[in-house]
Amino acid sequence: MADDIEAKVAAARAELADTLDAIEDKLNVPKRVSELTERAKASYERNPLPWIIGAVGAAIAVAGVVAWAILSDDD
Repeated sequence: MADDIEAKVAAARAELADTLDAIEDKLNVPKRVSELTERAKASYERNPLPWIIGAVGAAIAVAGVVAWAILSDDD
Protein backbone atom coordinates (compact mmCIF):
# COMPACT_ATOMS: atom_id res chain seq x y z
CA MET A 1 0.00 0.00 0.00
CA ALA A 2 2.80 2.41 0.88
CA ASP A 3 4.55 1.53 -2.38
CA ASP A 4 1.36 2.35 -4.28
CA ILE A 5 1.11 5.76 -2.61
CA GLU A 6 4.79 6.49 -3.27
CA ALA A 7 4.33 5.54 -6.93
CA LYS A 8 1.33 7.89 -7.23
CA VAL A 9 3.27 10.69 -5.56
CA ALA A 10 6.23 10.14 -7.89
CA ALA A 11 3.92 10.14 -10.92
CA ALA A 12 2.23 13.35 -9.75
CA ARG A 13 5.64 15.00 -9.22
CA ALA A 14 6.78 13.97 -12.69
CA GLU A 15 3.57 15.31 -14.22
CA LEU A 16 3.94 18.58 -12.31
CA ALA A 17 7.56 18.90 -13.44
CA ASP A 18 6.52 18.37 -17.07
CA THR A 19 3.77 20.96 -16.73
CA LEU A 20 6.12 23.50 -15.19
CA ASP A 21 8.67 22.90 -17.95
CA ALA A 22 5.98 23.47 -20.57
CA ILE A 23 4.86 26.71 -18.88
CA GLU A 24 8.45 27.92 -18.59
CA ASP A 25 9.00 27.18 -22.29
CA LYS A 26 5.81 29.06 -23.27
CA LEU A 27 6.79 32.11 -21.21
CA ASN A 28 10.39 32.24 -22.46
CA VAL A 29 10.13 35.61 -24.25
CA PRO A 30 13.62 35.66 -25.82
CA LYS A 31 13.01 32.19 -27.28
CA ARG A 32 9.60 33.24 -28.64
CA VAL A 33 11.05 36.42 -30.19
CA SER A 34 13.81 34.38 -31.80
CA GLU A 35 11.28 31.92 -33.24
CA LEU A 36 9.12 34.77 -34.55
CA THR A 37 12.15 36.44 -36.13
CA GLU A 38 13.14 33.21 -37.87
CA ARG A 39 9.58 32.71 -39.17
CA ALA A 40 9.48 36.29 -40.48
CA LYS A 41 12.85 35.89 -42.22
CA ALA A 42 11.73 32.64 -43.82
CA SER A 43 8.47 34.25 -44.93
CA TYR A 44 10.33 37.20 -46.46
CA GLU A 45 12.75 34.88 -48.26
CA ARG A 46 9.86 32.84 -49.71
CA ASN A 47 7.87 35.87 -50.91
CA PRO A 48 9.17 39.40 -50.22
CA LEU A 49 6.39 41.23 -52.11
CA PRO A 50 3.84 41.37 -49.22
CA TRP A 51 6.57 42.58 -46.87
CA ILE A 52 7.59 45.33 -49.31
CA ILE A 53 3.97 46.38 -49.83
CA GLY A 54 3.44 46.46 -46.06
CA ALA A 55 6.56 48.55 -45.51
CA VAL A 56 5.53 51.03 -48.21
CA GLY A 57 2.03 51.22 -46.73
CA ALA A 58 3.42 51.87 -43.25
CA ALA A 59 5.76 54.57 -44.60
CA ILE A 60 2.87 56.28 -46.39
CA ALA A 61 0.75 56.16 -43.23
CA VAL A 62 3.55 57.67 -41.12
CA ALA A 63 4.20 60.37 -43.72
CA GLY A 64 0.48 61.16 -43.77
CA VAL A 65 0.28 61.50 -40.00
CA VAL A 66 3.37 63.72 -39.94
CA ALA A 67 2.03 65.88 -42.76
CA TRP A 68 -1.35 66.16 -41.01
CA ALA A 69 0.34 67.14 -37.74
CA ILE A 70 2.45 69.80 -39.46
CA LEU A 71 -0.22 71.22 -41.76
CA SER A 72 -3.25 71.14 -39.45
CA ASP A 73 -4.65 74.43 -38.09
CA ASP A 74 -4.91 73.36 -34.47
CA ASP A 75 -2.84 76.33 -33.23
